[in-house]
Amino acid sequence: MDHLLPGIHQFHTQVYQQEQEFFHKLADGQSPRVLFIGCSDSRVDPSLITQAQMGELFVLRNAGNIVPPNGASNGGEAACVEYAVSVLGVKDIVICGHSQCGAMKALLDPKSVESLPLVRDWLKHAESTRRIMAENYGDLKGEALLEMAIQEHVLMQIENIQTHPSVAAKLQRGELTLHGWVYGLESGQIRGFCSERSAFEPLGEQIAKAGIPAPLQKRPKKSLKKRKAKS
Repeated sequence: MDHLLPGIHQFHTQVYQQEQEFFHKLADGQSPRVLFIGCSDSRVDPSLITQAQMGELFVLRNAGNIVPPNGASNGGEAACVEYAVSVLGVKDIVICGHSQCGAMKALLDPKSVESLPLVRDWLKHAESTRRIMAENYGDLKGEALLEMAIQEHVLMQIENIQTHPSVAAKLQRGELTLHGWVYGLESGQIRGFCSERSAFEPLGEQIAKAGIPAPLQKRPKKSLKKRKAKS
């Protein structure tokens, strides 16, 4: 705590005092435009990597940026999604994975979490990702396997979140857009899934080519590997 307490003091005496009007406005209510679903990993800070201000992101974080299908979990994920979509009226949902994800490493190596029963049970919500990797990517090993698992996992969560009634209703009316991202710890680069090319591409390139990232409303029912082979 010794390194946190000075920061708290600095925030109150400098940052808060200089921006009191802004913080008072936030106290009156929130109106974020984006629900950001990411991993609990301490190296991934949603506000930092997007340079968003306080009040701009409604954030849901858990081990492995997992979104269980509707009714599959009694945790707080479904409630968070419902509140963000139905009450706050977010217009975009970002599901963001990241390189070197410990949850994805454990998913690929279940023996590594045998002594962690709660972690093991939580990762059962990512069983679809594990099956995709086992059945479609048997030729990959090591870092290549992990990288592809991270990407496929993000796309699987995009599918899962569409089973939530609040999300499905807004998607049907064209009032919500889904985005799949992967953040690179080593490069600081964010890659977004491009529906047109069925691949994750640097967001900078997508912005340069199309103005904004192509929205992902529905994932094609094929693995990344099969879609690439066809293209």
